[in-house]
Amino acid sequence: MDTTTATTPSATTSGLLADKVAFITGAGRGIGAAAARLFAREGARVLLAARTEPQLKAVVEEIRAAGGTADHVRCDLADPASVRAAVDRAVELYGRLDVAFNNGATAQRPGPMDQLPEADFDHVLAVNLKGPWQAMNAEVAAIRATAGRGAIVNTSSVGSLMANPWLPVYGAAKRAVNSLTASAAATYGPEGIRVNAIAPGTTLTEMIDAWEADSPGIVDQLTAQTPLGRAADPAEIAEAAAWLLSDRASYVNGTVLNVDGGARA
Repeated sequence: MDTTTATTPSATTSGLLADKVAFITGAGRGIGAAAARLFAREGARVLLAARTEPQLKAVVEEIRAAGGTADHVRCDLADPASVRAAVDRAVELYGRLDVAFNNGATAQRPGPMDQLPEADFDHVLAVNLKGPWQAMNAEVAAIRATAGRGAIVNTSSVGSLMANPWLPVYGAAKRAVNSLTASAAATYGPEGIRVNAIAPGTTLTEMIDAWEADSPGIVDQLTAQTPLGRAADPAEIAEAAAWLLSDRASYVNGTVLNVDGGARA
């Protein structure tokens, strides 16, 4: 008679990100917070970064209560010194950096490009393009100096892959992130640092809630264009980022992975 005792997967297998140190921007809410929870469950020690400290503290406390290892640092992606200091904090806390998820972003006011104030244009580009550029530079330096090899994932958007009359500057910034991702993959791949991006479709975050408030019906319109017929939960987007950062994606480099329910199929 078979007397083998059933065990949970966590008791018999290593987590997807076991023994890795992970840095996450935009980690106080939405996709970033979901990623922080997931990465910790998958065995990573995580440093959460965002502008809003109360949100960060709440997510960190949740992770710790579940038995994970997490801390937080305030970070403004529009401030280069703040970005570098946040990445350096991961090394100070945990002694190394293995993986990074550059998820932080800001929205733009929906509408035609000629109606967006120049100051708003500058802010969107400072956070959504210059921010990831600064973060990648700091992350590559930290990975190179500590772990030696690693992986980076940037959050793009399906809105970067097509005309985006609703959010033209947001889409343009995210398309530029795709280009930076490819360039970084080609530059740092030879030393074992992979760089990829994910392009989420309609996802139930505070950002999409704000867009719905400005443009009632937009979520239903976008969902109608999605073959799966629904919006994504932030945790579903986080799963894609976790896989790309893991060693199971060891030969994936320089790609933009659509996580959009088939909207761009």
